[in-house]
Amino acid sequence: MNAINRGLDGTKPAKGATMIEDWEAALAEIDTVGAKGILRDLGSLRKQLERDEPDADRVHALIHRLGVATTKIADKADGSQEKLKALGEALTEAGEDQPDEEEDTVAAAAPKRARKKA
Repeated sequence: MNAINRGLDGTKPAKGATMIEDWEAALAEIDTVGAKGILRDLGSLRKQLERDEPDADRVHALIHRLGVATTKIADKADGSQEKLKALGEALTEAGEDQPDEEEDTVAAAAPKRARKKA
């Protein structure tokens, strides 16, 4: 939320990729409908941000799609519903809907960091 509040355009791609790695780790073992799609899109977004020249249109589309998906699963979260709804709404507004977006199945199959079991 802090990055969104400051403006995503001002966030360096490498910092964004690091934040996404943390999100991937947190979601890796969540078995909620919609979580796998979020993981897939996070992987695609991370790959874009790791590129020398990210595709801005693709990044905006992924951010929008992540926002919509986050808002949808917010009600299933334990104690974080309001924060997730706010995050989802902020991502949706920060992104740009592009319904013809292709799915990056390679990125989805290989999250950069997996959550460590305790």
